[in-house]
Amino acid sequence: MAITSNASTAWTGPLSTGSGTTTLGTGSTFDVNWKARAEEGGATTPEEFLAAAHASCFAMAFSHALDQAGHAPDSLETSAKVTFEAGKGVTTSVLSVTGSVPGIDQQQFEQIAQQAKAECPISQALAGVDIQLESATLNA
Repeated sequence: MAITSNASTAWTGPLSTGSGTTTLGTGSTFDVNWKARAEEGGATTPEEFLAAAHASCFAMAFSHALDQAGHAPDSLETSAKVTFEAGKGVTTSVLSVTGSVPGIDQQQFEQIAQQAKAECPISQALAGVDIQLESATLNA
């Protein structure tokens, strides 16, 4: 069964001085503007949404891959840092994960994390972006 997610943005004014409001299908709204995107701060950016999507997708893919390998995780903490360069676009997404997973060693944890990075649907959607796994740390 296919699930369709949606969001919309209402924008006013030119890029450099304009602003908008992005509304997710769940009803949450976020202010967006170019200044936040190019200079950091003040509003949400498309890249922040992308980082949230990548971190959550990777967490789900990693959880599934660990479970399939016989090591269901107790917990995973994931993050994604997405870099945007004006004139170039999105250049990188850097993932990090820390987890508590019974019965697995650090090497297996890292190997399965790399597998999940490749199999995550958002990673696949970002095929033209440099995707890195910065750290995969297993809590003892």
